[in-house]
Amino acid sequence: MKRAQVTSGSRLQSVAEAVNQRQTSRTPVEFGLMYSAQDRSGEVLMGDGMVTDLSHHGLGIRGNTAVAPGMELTIFLYLPDGKDPLFVMEARVAWTSGRRFGVEILKMGLREGNRLRHFLCSNLTHSD
Repeated sequence: MKRAQVTSGSRLQSVAEAVNQRQTSRTPVEFGLMYSAQDRSGEVLMGDGMVTDLSHHGLGIRGNTAVAPGMELTIFLYLPDGKDPLFVMEARVAWTSGRRFGVEILKMGLREGNRLRHFLCSNLTHSD
């Protein structure tokens, strides 16, 4: 079986190694999001896609716009609760593999953090 490789920082590592660096496990989900960032040249990039897994500290994304490890993103999560998008002020790309990538949440407002915690506690069950 072929092992998938991901780019993290300045070295290649397996997807399993990238996952094992997580502080908390993520729950598989599928709902939409939008993200934006500035690339090294200062150009604004915008993308959308699907959240593939989620925790209090990070999320997995399948997006339509390529990003690079270390890039800082602003994210709007379209939680399936029928409310306005949840705003993540600052997140950092931890790893990439094609159009899939993992993001660490760095900064979120108190209201948004509480909403995310409530969503995770009331709607999702962790399969550890």
